[in-house]
Amino acid sequence: MNSPNKFRNEKEEMISLFRSRGIKDESVLSVMKKIERQLFVDEAFVPRSYEDCALPISNSQTISQPYTVAVMTELLQIKKGDKILEIGTGSGYQAAILAELGARVFTIERFSDLLTKARLVFAKLGYNIASKTGDGTIGWSEFAPFDGIIVTAAAPEIPEPLLKQLANSGKLIIPVGDLNSQNIIIVTNDNGEFVEKKIEGFKFVPLVGKLGWK
Repeated sequence: MNSPNKFRNEKEEMISLFRSRGIKDESVLSVMKKIERQLFVDEAFVPRSYEDCALPISNSQTISQPYTVAVMTELLQIKKGDKILEIGTGSGYQAAILAELGARVFTIERFSDLLTKARLVFAKLGYNIASKTGDGTIGWSEFAPFDGIIVTAAAPEIPEPLLKQLANSGKLIIPVGDLNSQNIIIVTNDNGEFVEKKIEGFKFVPLVGKLGWK
């Protein structure tokens, strides 16, 4: 078992990098400093847990670059009690950050073995996170509407069901583009009108599903 203090310096460097690149939300910075990222990476990559890069996990997926996680989390503007849907559980790192911020988290993962591993970490850390295996491109209508939806894989276009499951004033954060590069699109539901902004220059694994990549 890794000592929580083992990566203290690496965590400090990571948070300093976030600040230098414009992350201002102190609650996001505090939570990302607290969360033990090494619990969410494969054993071979534990020494690289706090490098600012994506790392491979099983099923040809990745745990996202920490800065990208910080950007997307800050964009959600989470308030305690917000109901947040995450598409693409992966190793569970993003979901843990959302839960630590006080959100009610619902997460969908395409690969059952990835979700099984993530659930074990959630249980170990005491997070009450609703999760299921399924096609994230169609969302989770049973629990809609959501105050925020975060998609951790790249879509060719915004899936319509996710827009329909967004609460009024809610935000959808989703990477959209081709398979080589994407922009993060921020969609806000303004009384049924969907207002879009974008941040350019990101790289995610593909969002596979009925309304994603095949």
